[in-house]
Amino acid sequence: MKSNFKTIIDSKTPVLVDFHATWCGPCKSLAPILEQVKSDLGDKIKIVKIDVDKNPLLAANYQVKGVPTMLLFKEGMQVWRQSGVLQKEEIIRVINSN
Repeated sequence: MKSNFKTIIDSKTPVLVDFHATWCGPCKSLAPILEQVKSDLGDKIKIVKIDVDKNPLLAANYQVKGVPTMLLFKEGMQVWRQSGVLQKEEIIRVINSN
C-alpha cells in the first residue's frame, strides 16, 4: 500500500487524502461533502479515502491521531492538514489556495 500511496500523492494533480473509519460518525458526514468537492472541482483534485483500521501503518506514518483527518498533497509534499469536518466551501478554498 505504501509505495502505491507514494505514487498517488506524487501526482501533478493535488491529492486530498481523507483518513477515516467506518465507525466514525463525523467521517460519515464528511463523505458526501467530499463527493460534492469532487463534482465541483472534477479533474483539478484527486480524493483518496484511507480507512485507518485497514491501514494502521499509513495512518501512523502521517501521525493521524483522530478521524476524520484530511491531508492535502501537492507533488508529494503535504501542504495542508485538518482534523474534523469542514464544509465544502472551506475545503475548496483550501485546495484552490494551495
